[in-house]
Amino acid sequence: MSIAEIGEFGLISRVVARLGAGSKTLLGPGDDSAVVAAPDGRVVACTDVLVEGRHFRRDWCGPADVGHRAAAANLADIVAMGAEPTALLVALCAPADLAVGWAEELATGLSDEAALVGAGVVGGDMSSSPTLTVAVTALGDLGGRPPVLRSGAQPGDILALSGRTGHAAAGYTVLSRGFRTPKILVEAYRRPEVPYAAGPRASAAGATSMIDISDGLLQDLGHIAAASLVAVDVRTEAFDVPPAMRDAATALGVDPHQWLLAGGEDHALAATFPAGTALPEGWREIGTVHDGEGVTVDRKPWSGPAGWDHFR
Repeated sequence: MSIAEIGEFGLISRVVARLGAGSKTLLGPGDDSAVVAAPDGRVVACTDVLVEGRHFRRDWCGPADVGHRAAAANLADIVAMGAEPTALLVALCAPADLAVGWAEELATGLSDEAALVGAGVVGGDMSSSPTLTVAVTALGDLGGRPPVLRSGAQPGDILALSGRTGHAAAGYTVLSRGFRTPKILVEAYRRPEVPYAAGPRASAAGATSMIDISDGLLQDLGHIAAASLVAVDVRTEAFDVPPAMRDAATALGVDPHQWLLAGGEDHALAATFPAGTALPEGWREIGTVHDGEGVTVDRKPWSGPAGWDHFR
């Protein structure tokens, strides 16, 4: 059955039935707006969009996978500020012949990913469109802490990482070459494993800057370097190449460090901490901050692509 057959409001009722309420949801879907608690008095907000053919392919990802990816991309940005996610708003633009079941499973993926951090999907919008598009806005609460910005890194700081890099990029490469294994890489592309708890932990430990790694580690570190007016150096010895990634790289003729250092969509977190800081649980040192500008690898310029740019 297509969504044209049940109509907008029939689809809304089916989708809403799959959305769980988060702990900060005071009023969920069903009225003109939702009501979400903001105990801190400040609201952290971000938005992201997934477009079929650009961000996902339905022959590579199931609808629940797309839901997980869409939610994760936004929730990671919230925790990268040191905040706790509270709610998601979702807009779905879909062709009229899209199967109802696809939209329902998308809602399940969105709700299940949000539930990992106690957030709820509290509302949104729907429209017909020739291009399947999922747009998500996330809200978060700082819990009384100052936001961790990109602009606070200082020379002498430790550069640290939480989460994994390169897995989603490797999975994308595998899929683009027509393969479906190794499973660990393909599944990493389909559903990111975001270290959600690491963001607030970094904030509590005194992180001077932080960022979500969505476009590639080196490219995103460039945002910290530019905002903080510093130079950032990454050590390749801090990155172990997992066996599945090493095997895939050999088979496909790819340098695995290109995935690890420039691959996006794993949504790891990178942060800087004052020298001597005991890194919180889930964080590991990968480099240092210096006087200067830009990002280097082992104190040398990186010769390959640094990450993803939609318009380049």
